[in-house]
Amino acid sequence: MSGLISRISEITNYLNVDFLGGPKILKMNWVINFQKGATAFWVLGLMYYYQNDSDQAWVYLALHGSYGFAWLLKDMIFPDPKWQIRVTFGGAFVAIAAVLGPYWVFPFLLISPVLGVAHSGASWVGLTVAIAIHTLGLAIMLTADAQKYFTLKYEPGLITTGMYRSIRHPNYLGEMMIYGAYALVVSHWIPWAILAWVWIGIFSINIAMKERSMSRYPTWADYQKRTKYLIPGIF
Repeated sequence: MSGLISRISEITNYLNVDFLGGPKILKMNWVINFQKGATAFWVLGLMYYYQNDSDQAWVYLALHGSYGFAWLLKDMIFPDPKWQIRVTFGGAFVAIAAVLGPYWVFPFLLISPVLGVAHSGASWVGLTVAIAIHTLGLAIMLTADAQKYFTLKYEPGLITTGMYRSIRHPNYLGEMMIYGAYALVVSHWIPWAILAWVWIGIFSINIAMKERSMSRYPTWADYQKRTKYLIPGIF
């Protein structure tokens, strides 16, 4: 298993950082920040172009748009070191094509008539659930990332308290709740299929590589026994 994870890590690193070769002019966080920050304008553009001012469209704009600006704020105050690497233009293309770009499909499905005029997205019950999940997910993600950044800055080592006391990857849990909320607003199977690809094909690999990295600490075995991956006491 360790050898497989190492091989997957090498392939992932090549695709995200060195794909097609050439100069590494771009920083990965520039690529991510562009997509996150432009999301509100993308949604507004869709609403204007398709003349869709439904309640679902406005709620989607508020949720996904505000998340994008929250991400930019997070990157300014406590940036994630892993996104500071420089990548080739090919690596930036892979990031957009594999993950960031498909996220923009969500509002397109909701706002455009591509799914038929009868499709309007979630009911008010669904919107209420989505708003609640999104709010909690954003709080979990931001708190976990802030704790990790400032803890490692002043006391490097395995983080086992706070947001990391019961689960080992709270930032991934928060991110999954955030995008799951967007899929709820759209209320169609396509966003869930996109999320399945991201969660299984990308998040699970990243989590496995992170777990291998954390296993170098002496307290890892005990910490692993008393915690779960994403959901306290369950998984």
